[in-house]
Amino acid sequence: MEADLVGKAEAELDSKKLGRRLVFFPVPLQGHINPVIQLANVFHSKGFSITIIHTEFNSLDQSKYPDFTFHLIPDGLLEHEVSTSDVTVLLAKLNINCANPLRQCLDRLLQDKGEPVACLITDTIWYFTQELADSFNLPRIAFRTTSICSFLAFYSLPIFRKLGYLPKQDSQLEVEVPEFPPLRVKDIPAIKSRDPENVFSLISCMMEKTKAASGLIFNSFEELEQQELTKVGEEFRIPTFAIGPLHKYFPASSSSLMEQDRSAICWLDKQAPKSVIYVSFGSIAEMDETQLSEVAWGIANSLQPFLWVVRPGLVQNSSGLENLLPNGFLEAVNGRGYIVNWAPQQEVLAHPAVGAFWTHSGWNSTLESICEGVPMICSPFFGDQLVNSRFANDVWKIGLRLEEGLKKGEIERAIKRLMDEKESEEIRMRVSSYKEKINACVKEGGSSHQSVQSFIDYILSI
Repeated sequence: MEADLVGKAEAELDSKKLGRRLVFFPVPLQGHINPVIQLANVFHSKGFSITIIHTEFNSLDQSKYPDFTFHLIPDGLLEHEVSTSDVTVLLAKLNINCANPLRQCLDRLLQDKGEPVACLITDTIWYFTQELADSFNLPRIAFRTTSICSFLAFYSLPIFRKLGYLPKQDSQLEVEVPEFPPLRVKDIPAIKSRDPENVFSLISCMMEKTKAASGLIFNSFEELEQQELTKVGEEFRIPTFAIGPLHKYFPASSSSLMEQDRSAICWLDKQAPKSVIYVSFGSIAEMDETQLSEVAWGIANSLQPFLWVVRPGLVQNSSGLENLLPNGFLEAVNGRGYIVNWAPQQEVLAHPAVGAFWTHSGWNSTLESICEGVPMICSPFFGDQLVNSRFANDVWKIGLRLEEGLKKGEIERAIKRLMDEKESEEIRMRVSSYKEKINACVKEGGSSHQSVQSFIDYILSI
């Protein structure tokens, strides 16, 4: 499927050079970089020249993208700021530090006598870029890399606060939020920060500047989030384009910031069809040693073959597996599983041996799982993951949310339920149905394919 799309894209590129340049500015985090690279590839295949401006922090390997032009700008981050676990502080600092370097870089680009710049495409988190684009009379397109439902949940934070749902109280966590079904109070998106006011300030600025943008792109598709897409159009009143899942056009593996252990694929090749539970909690999530122990014993007690990603930093204040796995775990699983630091996730999910995906419910992971028709166990940690997992469980009904958190008993039951073909039949049918809808939406005439063309027509008209 992807090969056909790439071949067709290359044919279109050969026959149609638009003579216009798109400038991208991604947030330097793994889950944000991947979709930006994918989006750039899509538009490059349609005839646009691509320039990517990026920070020194988590800078990309430019040699992997010979068709793109890159500009590196200083981010002014100090060592302790780079290593902070407070993502809100990091993003707020970057919004301040990158303002002048980006202005200087854009000024040089716009004075270049080559292909004219059609627009600046930046992550919605880069709220400072709206005023900067306005000062150059340059259209800015906001790109949201999360689900549409979670975007709306973040947008509703002031309402949740006014209604008394925030700050969250333990006694209210299971209370339903009638203003935003099917959320419960515990599902309201939250980002851990030393100063909660920083979170509200960041989200408020992001939403205000997104409303002022010339357009808004989502890495999602209409068949999954039609109601939410309509709601965004009503609230933001700017042209909105759902053109995902972006990785269906071009694979994301080359934009990984971590080295992938391909031995995982060799191990999967030796396993029975749909027998393996794949476990990965993304590139940022953290847990303590007690939680890791619950995860380990939940996996062991399920008696199911498993591929488990335990990346450096997954466990707080630890750089690796040494002395982390509970005593007796390896003896208990007796060679039934395989553990790696990082895996080529798209290939793993597409592998016939994988029968389920235990995920943190990050949006990229959720989309990749749906695209391969793999049902999910959902263990959200923070932010949009809380909303994604609730919709996966209650609305799309393609996964099982672990309501008790990381508890070995619930983990064992969820794995056994999802890996039992009869017990999980309805979930598997639904996720397979969405897989078919995805395959249709990226083909010519499909909803996402049409949205790509609508965006191109729009951007060439302004």
